[in-house]
Amino acid sequence: MQQPTPQTRINGMRSPSHRYSLMAVLLVALAGFGATAFGVAVNMPPPATGSWRIVSEPISALDTDLQLEALAAHRLDFYRADLTRAGDTVASLLGRLNIHDTAAAEFLRTDVASRALFDASPGKSVRARVDSSGRLIELIARFGTSDRSRSATHFSRLRVELIGGRLISMVETAALAAEIKIGSGNVTTSMFAATDAAGIPEAVASQMADALSGDIDFHRNLRRGDTFAVVYELMTADSEPVTWRHIPGQLLAAEFTAQGRQHSAVWFQDPNGGKGAYFSFDGQSKRRAFLASPLEFSRVSSGFSGRIHPLLKQWQQHQGVDYAAPSGTPVRCVGDGVVEFAGAKNGYGNVVEVRHSGGRGTLYAHLKRIDVRVGQRVEQGERLGSVGATGWATGPHLHFEFKVGGVPRNPARLAQWSETAQLAPSGQPVFAALAKGFQGRIDLAQTTLRTGSYAE
Repeated sequence: MQQPTPQTRINGMRSPSHRYSLMAVLLVALAGFGATAFGVAVNMPPPATGSWRIVSEPISALDTDLQLEALAAHRLDFYRADLTRAGDTVASLLGRLNIHDTAAAEFLRTDVASRALFDASPGKSVRARVDSSGRLIELIARFGTSDRSRSATHFSRLRVELIGGRLISMVETAALAAEIKIGSGNVTTSMFAATDAAGIPEAVASQMADALSGDIDFHRNLRRGDTFAVVYELMTADSEPVTWRHIPGQLLAAEFTAQGRQHSAVWFQDPNGGKGAYFSFDGQSKRRAFLASPLEFSRVSSGFSGRIHPLLKQWQQHQGVDYAAPSGTPVRCVGDGVVEFAGAKNGYGNVVEVRHSGGRGTLYAHLKRIDVRVGQRVEQGERLGSVGATGWATGPHLHFEFKVGGVPRNPARLAQWSETAQLAPSGQPVFAALAKGFQGRIDLAQTTLRTGSYAE
Protein backbone atom coordinates (compact mmCIF):
# COMPACT_ATOMS: atom_id res chain seq x y z
CA MET A 1 0.00 0.00 0.00
CA GLN A 2 1.33 3.43 -0.94
CA GLN A 3 2.46 5.68 1.95
CA PRO A 4 0.99 9.22 2.01
CA THR A 5 3.27 12.05 1.03
CA PRO A 6 3.63 15.20 3.21
CA GLN A 7 1.28 17.04 0.91
CA THR A 8 -1.33 14.32 1.14
CA ARG A 9 -4.26 15.26 3.49
CA ILE A 10 -5.01 12.86 6.31
CA ASN A 11 -8.66 12.94 7.38
CA GLY A 12 -9.14 16.30 5.64
CA MET A 13 -6.22 18.09 7.45
CA ARG A 14 -2.65 19.03 6.52
CA SER A 15 0.15 16.85 7.88
CA PRO A 16 2.22 17.85 10.94
CA SER A 17 5.27 18.51 8.82
CA HIS A 18 3.32 21.12 6.89
CA ARG A 19 2.31 22.86 10.14
CA TYR A 20 5.93 22.99 11.20
CA SER A 21 6.86 24.66 7.93
CA LEU A 22 4.26 27.40 8.45
CA MET A 23 5.46 28.07 11.97
CA ALA A 24 8.99 28.47 10.75
CA VAL A 25 7.94 31.05 8.18
CA LEU A 26 6.04 33.04 10.84
CA LEU A 27 9.03 33.01 13.18
CA VAL A 28 11.29 34.37 10.48
CA ALA A 29 8.79 37.17 9.66
CA LEU A 30 8.43 38.19 13.29
CA ALA A 31 12.13 38.28 13.70
CA GLY A 32 12.36 40.71 10.78
CA PHE A 33 9.73 42.99 12.27
CA GLY A 34 11.57 43.00 15.55
CA ALA A 35 14.80 43.98 13.85
CA THR A 36 13.04 46.81 12.08
CA ALA A 37 11.49 48.06 15.30
CA PHE A 38 14.89 47.88 16.99
CA GLY A 39 16.41 49.91 14.19
CA VAL A 40 13.82 52.67 14.61
CA ALA A 41 14.14 52.70 18.37
CA VAL A 42 17.89 53.16 18.44
CA ASN A 43 17.57 56.25 16.19
CA MET A 44 15.02 58.08 18.51
CA PRO A 45 16.31 60.68 21.05
CA PRO A 46 16.38 59.67 24.67
CA PRO A 47 13.34 60.77 26.74
CA ALA A 48 13.72 63.93 28.80
CA THR A 49 14.29 63.41 32.46
CA GLY A 50 12.90 66.62 34.10
CA SER A 51 13.49 67.48 37.72
CA TRP A 52 10.56 67.60 40.14
CA ARG A 53 10.27 69.77 43.27
CA ILE A 54 7.49 69.86 45.85
CA VAL A 55 6.54 73.31 47.13
CA SER A 56 4.33 73.81 50.16
CA GLU A 57 2.83 77.12 51.31
CA PRO A 58 0.80 77.79 54.43
CA ILE A 59 -2.82 78.83 53.71
CA SER A 60 -4.62 80.91 56.28
CA ALA A 61 -8.38 80.52 56.69
CA LEU A 62 -10.57 83.38 55.40
CA ASP A 63 -11.93 85.65 58.10
CA THR A 64 -15.59 85.69 57.06
CA ASP A 65 -16.61 87.63 60.18
CA LEU A 66 -14.53 90.63 59.12
CA GLN A 67 -15.95 90.45 55.62
CA LEU A 68 -19.51 90.37 56.91
CA GLU A 69 -18.79 93.31 59.20
CA ALA A 70 -17.36 95.32 56.28
CA LEU A 71 -20.38 94.48 54.15
CA ALA A 72 -22.74 95.51 56.90
CA ALA A 73 -20.89 98.82 57.31
CA HIS A 74 -21.10 99.55 53.57
CA ARG A 75 -23.93 102.02 52.79
CA LEU A 76 -26.53 100.79 50.32
CA ASP A 77 -28.28 103.55 48.38
CA PHE A 78 -31.59 103.17 46.58
CA TYR A 79 -32.97 105.27 43.70
CA ARG A 80 -36.64 106.05 43.21
CA ALA A 81 -38.37 108.26 40.64
CA ASP A 82 -41.85 109.75 40.23
CA LEU A 83 -43.77 112.71 38.81
CA THR A 84 -45.38 115.42 40.90
CA ARG A 85 -49.18 115.45 40.87
CA ALA A 86 -51.82 118.12 41.22
CA GLY A 87 -52.39 118.87 44.89
CA ASP A 88 -49.14 117.24 46.00
CA THR A 89 -47.78 118.01 49.46
CA VAL A 90 -44.37 117.29 50.93
CA ALA A 91 -45.81 114.30 52.76
CA SER A 92 -47.55 112.80 49.70
CA LEU A 93 -44.49 113.17 47.46
CA LEU A 94 -42.06 111.74 50.01
CA GLY A 95 -44.47 108.92 50.71
CA ARG A 96 -44.50 107.85 47.05
CA LEU A 97 -40.70 108.05 47.00
CA ASN A 98 -40.59 105.91 50.18
CA ILE A 99 -38.57 108.54 52.02
CA HIS A 100 -38.89 108.38 55.82
CA ASP A 101 -36.89 111.41 56.87
CA THR A 102 -38.44 114.05 59.14
CA ALA A 103 -35.47 116.38 58.64
CA ALA A 104 -35.86 116.19 54.85
CA ALA A 105 -39.60 116.81 55.11
CA GLU A 106 -39.05 119.89 57.25
CA PHE A 107 -36.35 121.14 54.89
CA LEU A 108 -38.59 120.82 51.83
CA ARG A 109 -41.42 122.64 53.64
CA THR A 110 -39.28 125.65 54.56
CA ASP A 111 -36.71 125.85 51.74
CA VAL A 112 -37.52 128.64 49.26
CA ALA A 113 -36.00 126.88 46.23
CA SER A 114 -37.92 123.67 46.95
CA ARG A 115 -41.30 125.41 46.83
CA ALA A 116 -41.26 125.10 43.04
CA LEU A 117 -41.95 121.37 43.48
CA PHE A 118 -45.41 122.07 44.86
CA ASP A 119 -46.71 124.92 42.69
CA ALA A 120 -49.73 124.64 40.41
CA SER A 121 -47.87 122.84 37.61
CA PRO A 122 -47.80 119.05 38.06
CA GLY A 123 -45.69 116.64 36.02
CA LYS A 124 -42.26 117.56 37.36
CA SER A 125 -39.74 114.74 37.12
CA VAL A 126 -38.30 113.83 40.53
CA ARG A 127 -35.56 111.30 41.33
CA ALA A 128 -34.43 110.62 44.87
CA ARG A 129 -31.47 108.71 46.31
CA VAL A 130 -32.02 107.32 49.81
CA ASP A 131 -30.10 105.00 52.11
CA SER A 132 -31.39 101.73 53.54
CA SER A 133 -33.06 103.54 56.44
CA GLY A 134 -35.05 105.83 54.13
CA ARG A 135 -32.93 108.93 54.77
CA LEU A 136 -32.70 111.35 51.86
CA ILE A 137 -29.21 111.58 50.34
CA GLU A 138 -30.01 113.46 47.15
CA LEU A 139 -33.11 114.70 45.31
CA ILE A 140 -33.09 116.03 41.74
CA ALA A 141 -36.17 117.57 40.13
CA ARG A 142 -36.53 118.83 36.55
CA PHE A 143 -39.22 121.25 35.38
CA GLY A 144 -39.83 124.19 33.09
CA THR A 145 -37.84 127.34 33.64
CA SER A 146 -39.55 130.50 34.86
CA ASP A 147 -37.60 132.50 32.27
CA ARG A 148 -40.21 132.86 29.53
CA SER A 149 -37.64 133.90 26.94
CA ARG A 150 -35.96 130.49 27.30
CA SER A 151 -38.91 128.34 28.34
CA ALA A 152 -38.93 126.42 25.05
CA THR A 153 -35.19 125.71 25.03
CA HIS A 154 -34.13 125.34 28.68
CA PHE A 155 -35.26 123.71 31.91
CA SER A 156 -34.67 124.18 35.62
CA ARG A 157 -32.91 121.56 37.72
CA LEU A 158 -33.49 121.60 41.49
CA ARG A 159 -30.86 119.70 43.45
CA VAL A 160 -31.23 118.93 47.16
CA GLU A 161 -28.16 117.16 48.57
CA LEU A 162 -26.98 115.95 51.96
CA ILE A 163 -23.49 117.41 52.50
CA GLY A 164 -21.70 117.18 55.84
CA GLY A 165 -24.90 116.09 57.55
CA ARG A 166 -26.86 119.13 56.26
CA LEU A 167 -29.30 119.40 53.35
CA ILE A 168 -28.40 122.09 50.82
CA SER A 169 -30.46 123.13 47.76
CA MET A 170 -29.54 124.82 44.49
CA VAL A 171 -31.36 125.60 41.25
CA GLU A 172 -29.59 125.40 37.89
CA THR A 173 -30.71 126.21 34.35
CA ALA A 174 -29.70 123.79 31.60
CA ALA A 175 -30.44 123.44 27.91
CA LEU A 176 -32.96 120.94 26.60
CA ALA A 177 -31.71 118.42 24.03
CA ALA A 178 -33.65 117.23 20.99
CA GLU A 179 -33.83 113.60 19.92
CA ILE A 180 -35.36 112.38 16.65
CA LYS A 181 -37.69 109.41 17.12
CA ILE A 182 -39.72 107.25 14.77
CA GLY A 183 -42.84 105.22 15.50
CA SER A 184 -45.54 103.26 13.75
CA GLY A 185 -48.71 101.37 14.56
CA ASN A 186 -51.96 99.72 13.50
CA VAL A 187 -55.44 101.04 14.21
CA THR A 188 -57.65 98.58 16.07
CA THR A 189 -60.20 100.82 17.81
CA SER A 190 -59.18 104.47 17.41
CA MET A 191 -56.21 106.53 16.31
CA PHE A 192 -55.42 107.73 19.83
CA ALA A 193 -55.55 104.19 21.22
CA ALA A 194 -53.17 103.08 18.46
CA THR A 195 -50.68 105.91 19.05
CA ASP A 196 -50.79 105.24 22.77
CA ALA A 197 -50.05 101.55 22.17
CA ALA A 198 -47.13 102.58 19.93
CA GLY A 199 -45.66 104.77 22.68
CA ILE A 200 -46.13 108.02 20.74
CA PRO A 201 -46.66 111.11 22.94
CA GLU A 202 -50.22 112.45 23.07
CA ALA A 203 -49.15 115.88 21.83
CA VAL A 204 -47.50 114.37 18.75
CA ALA A 205 -50.61 112.29 18.05
CA SER A 206 -52.74 115.43 18.30
CA GLN A 207 -50.46 117.24 15.85
CA MET A 208 -50.86 114.38 13.39
CA ALA A 209 -54.65 114.58 13.78
CA ASP A 210 -54.54 118.33 13.14
CA ALA A 211 -52.20 118.06 10.16
CA LEU A 212 -54.26 115.35 8.42
CA SER A 213 -57.74 116.38 9.56
CA GLY A 214 -58.45 117.91 6.17
CA ASP A 215 -57.90 114.50 4.54
CA ILE A 216 -59.23 112.11 7.18
CA ASP A 217 -62.24 112.24 9.47
CA PHE A 218 -60.62 110.54 12.44
CA HIS A 219 -63.97 110.04 14.16
CA ARG A 220 -65.72 108.29 11.25
CA ASN A 221 -63.37 107.22 8.46
CA LEU A 222 -60.90 104.96 10.27
CA ARG A 223 -61.04 101.20 9.83
CA ARG A 224 -59.37 98.35 11.67
CA GLY A 225 -56.01 97.68 10.01
CA ASP A 226 -55.28 101.28 8.97
CA THR A 227 -51.62 102.09 9.59
CA PHE A 228 -49.47 105.11 10.37
CA ALA A 229 -45.81 106.04 10.72
CA VAL A 230 -44.37 109.19 12.29
CA VAL A 231 -41.07 111.00 12.71
CA TYR A 232 -41.01 113.40 15.63
CA GLU A 233 -38.69 115.48 17.75
CA LEU A 234 -38.68 114.70 21.46
CA MET A 235 -37.16 117.16 23.90
CA THR A 236 -35.17 115.68 26.78
CA ALA A 237 -33.83 117.02 30.07
CA ASP A 238 -30.74 115.12 31.23
CA SER A 239 -31.66 112.39 28.71
CA GLU A 240 -35.15 112.02 30.21
CA PRO A 241 -38.16 112.67 27.93
CA VAL A 242 -39.97 115.93 28.69
CA THR A 243 -43.75 115.69 29.04
CA TRP A 244 -44.49 119.28 30.00
CA ARG A 245 -47.51 120.76 28.23
CA HIS A 246 -45.66 123.87 27.03
CA ILE A 247 -42.96 121.71 25.40
CA PRO A 248 -45.04 119.09 23.58
CA GLY A 249 -42.48 117.87 21.05
CA GLN A 250 -42.79 118.47 17.32
CA LEU A 251 -44.27 116.18 14.69
CA LEU A 252 -41.79 116.32 11.79
CA ALA A 253 -43.40 113.93 9.33
CA ALA A 254 -46.31 111.50 9.20
CA GLU A 255 -47.86 109.06 6.78
CA PHE A 256 -51.31 107.63 7.46
CA THR A 257 -52.92 104.91 5.35
CA ALA A 258 -56.69 105.04 5.80
CA GLN A 259 -58.87 102.63 3.80
CA GLY A 260 -56.03 101.97 1.40
CA ARG A 261 -55.26 105.65 0.67
CA GLN A 262 -52.02 107.27 1.82
CA HIS A 263 -51.97 110.75 3.35
CA SER A 264 -48.75 112.51 4.36
CA ALA A 265 -47.57 115.59 6.22
CA VAL A 266 -44.11 117.16 6.58
CA TRP A 267 -43.29 120.12 8.84
CA PHE A 268 -41.54 122.86 6.88
CA GLN A 269 -40.58 126.45 7.63
CA ASP A 270 -39.50 128.55 4.67
CA PRO A 271 -35.87 129.69 5.21
CA ASN A 272 -36.87 133.10 3.84
CA GLY A 273 -39.16 133.65 6.81
CA GLY A 274 -42.77 133.02 7.70
CA LYS A 275 -44.52 130.56 9.97
CA GLY A 276 -43.92 126.85 9.71
CA ALA A 277 -46.66 124.63 8.32
CA TYR A 278 -47.34 121.08 7.21
CA PHE A 279 -47.16 120.00 3.57
CA SER A 280 -47.73 116.67 1.87
CA PHE A 281 -44.71 114.91 0.38
CA ASP A 282 -45.62 116.38 -3.02
CA GLY A 283 -45.61 119.95 -1.65
CA GLN A 284 -49.32 120.58 -1.08
CA SER A 285 -49.97 122.65 2.03
CA LYS A 286 -51.90 120.94 4.83
CA ARG A 287 -52.64 124.16 6.68
CA ARG A 288 -56.33 124.84 6.98
CA ALA A 289 -58.18 127.94 8.04
CA PHE A 290 -59.61 125.96 10.96
CA LEU A 291 -58.30 123.24 13.25
CA ALA A 292 -60.32 120.04 13.46
CA SER A 293 -60.90 120.40 17.21
CA PRO A 294 -60.64 123.09 19.91
CA LEU A 295 -58.95 120.54 22.20
CA GLU A 296 -55.60 118.89 21.53
CA PHE A 297 -56.61 115.51 22.91
CA SER A 298 -60.25 114.59 23.50
CA ARG A 299 -63.19 112.43 22.54
CA VAL A 300 -66.62 113.45 21.27
CA SER A 301 -69.24 112.73 23.92
CA SER A 302 -72.20 114.23 22.05
CA GLY A 303 -72.32 114.93 18.33
CA PHE A 304 -74.15 117.34 16.03
CA SER A 305 -77.55 115.62 16.00
CA GLY A 306 -80.85 115.30 17.81
CA ARG A 307 -80.70 114.10 21.42
CA ILE A 308 -82.44 114.05 24.78
CA HIS A 309 -81.09 117.04 26.70
CA PRO A 310 -79.35 115.65 29.83
CA LEU A 311 -80.93 118.26 32.13
CA LEU A 312 -84.16 119.34 30.43
CA LYS A 313 -85.00 115.74 29.46
CA GLN A 314 -86.47 116.99 26.17
CA TRP A 315 -85.69 115.96 22.61
CA GLN A 316 -83.91 118.80 20.78
CA GLN A 317 -81.32 119.44 18.10
CA HIS A 318 -77.79 119.64 19.47
CA GLN A 319 -76.31 122.67 17.70
CA GLY A 320 -72.70 121.78 18.35
CA VAL A 321 -70.30 119.10 19.56
CA ASP A 322 -69.44 118.22 23.15
CA TYR A 323 -65.89 117.14 23.96
CA ALA A 324 -65.31 115.19 27.16
CA ALA A 325 -62.17 116.40 28.92
CA PRO A 326 -60.89 116.91 32.48
CA SER A 327 -61.54 120.22 34.17
CA GLY A 328 -58.76 122.69 33.42
CA THR A 329 -57.85 121.26 29.99
CA PRO A 330 -56.72 124.15 27.74
CA VAL A 331 -59.21 125.27 25.07
CA ARG A 332 -57.66 126.65 21.87
CA CYS A 333 -59.05 128.85 19.15
CA VAL A 334 -59.64 126.84 15.96
CA GLY A 335 -58.87 129.75 13.62
CA ASP A 336 -57.68 133.35 13.36
CA GLY A 337 -60.28 135.89 14.42
CA VAL A 338 -61.47 138.52 16.91
CA VAL A 339 -63.08 137.83 20.28
CA GLU A 340 -66.69 139.01 20.02
CA PHE A 341 -67.94 137.92 23.43
CA ALA A 342 -66.25 136.76 26.65
CA GLY A 343 -68.36 136.23 29.74
CA ALA A 344 -71.32 134.38 31.23
CA LYS A 345 -74.34 133.55 29.06
CA ASN A 346 -77.34 131.66 30.49
CA GLY A 347 -77.06 127.87 30.33
CA TYR A 348 -73.79 128.12 28.42
CA GLY A 349 -71.99 129.27 31.57
CA ASN A 350 -68.70 130.99 30.79
CA VAL A 351 -68.51 131.53 27.03
CA VAL A 352 -66.08 132.84 24.44
CA GLU A 353 -67.32 133.69 20.93
CA VAL A 354 -64.87 134.40 18.10
CA ARG A 355 -65.69 136.08 14.79
CA HIS A 356 -63.74 134.71 11.79
CA SER A 357 -63.55 135.85 8.17
CA GLY A 358 -66.26 134.98 5.64
CA GLY A 359 -69.15 135.38 8.05
CA ARG A 360 -68.03 132.43 10.15
CA GLY A 361 -68.00 132.20 13.92
CA THR A 362 -67.18 129.78 16.74
CA LEU A 363 -68.47 129.42 20.30
CA TYR A 364 -66.78 127.77 23.31
CA ALA A 365 -69.03 127.13 26.34
CA HIS A 366 -69.01 125.81 29.95
CA LEU A 367 -65.49 127.19 30.48
CA LYS A 368 -63.91 127.06 33.90
CA ARG A 369 -61.97 130.24 33.16
CA ILE A 370 -61.64 132.76 30.34
CA ASP A 371 -58.19 133.96 29.24
CA VAL A 372 -59.14 136.53 26.54
CA ARG A 373 -61.09 139.76 26.38
CA VAL A 374 -63.61 141.26 23.97
CA GLY A 375 -61.96 142.86 20.92
CA GLN A 376 -58.76 140.88 21.28
CA ARG A 377 -57.32 139.42 18.07
CA VAL A 378 -56.52 135.73 18.44
CA GLU A 379 -54.62 133.30 16.25
CA GLN A 380 -55.21 129.69 15.38
CA GLY A 381 -54.18 127.50 18.32
CA GLU A 382 -54.13 130.35 20.86
CA ARG A 383 -55.54 129.56 24.31
CA LEU A 384 -58.99 130.97 25.03
CA GLY A 385 -59.62 129.40 28.43
CA SER A 386 -60.01 126.00 30.06
CA VAL A 387 -62.60 123.25 30.25
CA GLY A 388 -65.12 123.50 33.07
CA ALA A 389 -68.69 122.68 34.07
CA THR A 390 -70.28 126.13 34.37
CA GLY A 391 -73.89 126.74 33.31
CA TRP A 392 -76.13 123.80 32.50
CA ALA A 393 -73.56 121.04 32.59
CA THR A 394 -73.64 117.62 34.22
CA GLY A 395 -69.84 117.42 34.30
CA PRO A 396 -66.68 119.02 32.89
CA HIS A 397 -66.75 119.20 29.09
CA LEU A 398 -66.50 121.71 26.26
CA HIS A 399 -69.52 122.62 24.14
CA PHE A 400 -68.29 123.87 20.74
CA GLU A 401 -70.34 125.46 17.94
CA PHE A 402 -69.47 126.55 14.40
CA LYS A 403 -71.73 128.82 12.37
CA VAL A 404 -71.67 130.17 8.83
CA GLY A 405 -73.87 133.24 8.29
CA GLY A 406 -75.49 132.53 11.65
CA VAL A 407 -76.52 128.99 10.63
CA PRO A 408 -75.10 126.12 12.73
CA ARG A 409 -72.90 123.67 10.83
CA ASN A 410 -71.42 120.35 11.89
CA PRO A 411 -68.06 121.15 13.58
CA ALA A 412 -66.82 117.63 12.85
CA ARG A 413 -66.44 118.65 9.19
CA LEU A 414 -64.75 121.94 10.01
CA ALA A 415 -61.33 121.05 8.63
CA GLN A 416 -62.73 119.59 5.39
CA TRP A 417 -64.38 122.92 4.55
CA SER A 418 -61.19 124.91 5.02
CA GLU A 419 -59.13 126.26 2.15
CA THR A 420 -55.45 125.39 1.71
CA ALA A 421 -52.36 127.34 0.66
CA GLN A 422 -49.53 126.43 -1.71
CA LEU A 423 -45.80 126.10 -1.11
CA ALA A 424 -43.90 129.22 -2.19
CA PRO A 425 -41.68 128.60 -5.29
CA SER A 426 -38.59 129.88 -3.44
CA GLY A 427 -38.89 127.16 -0.84
CA GLN A 428 -39.60 124.22 -3.13
CA PRO A 429 -35.99 123.00 -3.63
CA VAL A 430 -35.27 123.09 0.11
CA PHE A 431 -38.56 121.38 0.85
CA ALA A 432 -37.89 118.63 -1.70
CA ALA A 433 -34.59 117.73 -0.03
CA LEU A 434 -36.18 117.81 3.42
CA ALA A 435 -39.12 115.66 2.34
CA LYS A 436 -36.81 113.08 0.78
CA GLY A 437 -34.94 112.63 4.05
CA PHE A 438 -38.14 112.28 6.05
CA GLN A 439 -39.55 109.84 3.52
CA GLY A 440 -36.60 107.55 4.21
CA ARG A 441 -37.32 107.61 7.95
CA ILE A 442 -41.02 106.99 7.33
CA ASP A 443 -40.13 103.97 5.20
CA LEU A 444 -37.91 102.71 8.01
CA ALA A 445 -40.77 103.07 10.50
CA GLN A 446 -43.11 101.21 8.14
CA THR A 447 -40.55 98.42 7.79
CA THR A 448 -40.38 98.19 11.57
CA LEU A 449 -44.16 97.86 11.68
CA ARG A 450 -44.16 95.02 9.13
CA THR A 451 -41.22 93.05 10.53
CA GLY A 452 -41.54 93.86 14.20
CA SER A 453 -37.79 94.58 14.44
CA TYR A 454 -36.38 97.47 16.42
CA ALA A 455 -35.50 100.50 14.31
CA GLU A 456 -34.66 103.76 16.05
